[in-house]
Amino acid sequence: MTEAYIYDALRTPRGKGRKDGALHELTSLRLSALTLNAVKERNNLEGHAVEDVIWGNVTQVMEQGGCLARSAVLASDLDERIPGLAINRFCASGMEAVNLAANQVRGGAGMGYIAGGVEMMGRVAMGSDGAAIAVDPSLAMERYFVPQGISADIIATEYGFTRDEADKLAMQSQQRAKKAWDEGRFDRSVIEIKDQNGLSILSHDEYMRPQTDMQSLGSLNPAFQQMGEVMPGFDKVALMKYPHLEKINHIHHAGNSSGIVDGAAAVLIGNKEFGEKHGLKPRARIRATAKIGTDPTIMLTGPVPVTEKILADNGMNINDIDLFEVNEAFAAVVMRFMQAFDVDESKVNVNGGSIAMGHPLGATGAMIIGTLLDELERSDKEVGMATLCIASGMGAATIIERV
Repeated sequence: MTEAYIYDALRTPRGKGRKDGALHELTSLRLSALTLNAVKERNNLEGHAVEDVIWGNVTQVMEQGGCLARSAVLASDLDERIPGLAINRFCASGMEAVNLAANQVRGGAGMGYIAGGVEMMGRVAMGSDGAAIAVDPSLAMERYFVPQGISADIIATEYGFTRDEADKLAMQSQQRAKKAWDEGRFDRSVIEIKDQNGLSILSHDEYMRPQTDMQSLGSLNPAFQQMGEVMPGFDKVALMKYPHLEKINHIHHAGNSSGIVDGAAAVLIGNKEFGEKHGLKPRARIRATAKIGTDPTIMLTGPVPVTEKILADNGMNINDIDLFEVNEAFAAVVMRFMQAFDVDESKVNVNGGSIAMGHPLGATGAMIIGTLLDELERSDKEVGMATLCIASGMGAATIIERV
């Protein structure tokens, strides 16, 4: 099988995802185009250089609808002969774009691809696409649907995680993200966003709150307790599914859950001939990819079974992985991963995660692959794995190896 290599990985800074956020005036189309332009410029890509642009975005309505991938190509400086494919695997959309591109290269369907994604959560509200799993009673009731925040609290209840443990992980994420920025660990990957006059709009992740401490986190009210216990009463749905639980322990809040932000990311993937043709040196090879379906109510446990699958399918064990990026959708997701595999926290999200910097749904999967690659290079490690939990009960993972 042909090897698929990563030649470049970049991302935008993550904006606050609010009307007062620096990126709010940019559309999803514009941010995507700027990101594609950065890939083209950094790698001197001319003409019909790649087979396709595979672009993840979750809420595919309004400005993020209508095959945004193709629109982004046409709005960018890429050759119009390059097509575009918009995909949606919820929070893993950006990762699935990378994995799909890698497997296309491996299978001989083109020499090179640009893959990644975007989400402008401040402009296109999460859930505004009216997903059937949430709004169609014939499915929602059959499958015991609860919102993701309730799912995170179910994980905490099922596996015995406390609020203090969740808050400690959140504080650590903030501290690690600040250190990473202070030490310039993101310098290779983060592109500055400028306006049409060349003036800077945003050059750093603006969602971060490095002053966060246990006292400030402790003052926050549980975000999902009201919807769980009062109206619409999702705790009762959860307890119908999991009658062995006496009650749901609501430990998650705004400080230990991922932030709603804007952002985009891209990864340049190709075979050996692609690199030789364009004078590029590969940074890593994509060693393995995997995806899996899981319980749709507890929903967010996917990183555990998909890790088991990707390791088993490739004759590996957890000790073969030097570094992990586990998306911080909620604190309990990461804690469950570390608990399941007895992984030391010094190997997981060493530069912070989505609790500190935010989770632009369609882009995060590509972002954490780039972060993982940068850290493998910085720390002189060899093999890393990125994984995400996914709405409605799925998991996705990617293993990369430096070359």
